[in-house]
Amino acid sequence: MNQSILFPDIQTWDDEHQAILFPAQQAGALIECLITKVSLEQLSGQSIASSQQALDIFAQYRFDLEELAEALIEEEEFNSLGQIEVVN
Repeated sequence: MNQSILFPDIQTWDDEHQAILFPAQQAGALIECLITKVSLEQLSGQSIASSQQALDIFAQYRFDLEELAEALIEEEEFNSLGQIEVVN
């Protein structure tokens, strides 16, 4: 893993976008990463009924999601809002 990209143990549910937001830090810059409920359901093979369930499933797959986000950051695959969107 590239130690220049750090992932604090912080994640929040964004009800408006039906996604989990989690930050990354690279060279002092804060990068907002996200995974949608749909992508998390596809990754986990589980149906998500609540925000708490989404956060729990995110925690189970955190390492894999951080690796995917790290690769996207290194490839500079930012969306139009400057975010990294992890998709399955």
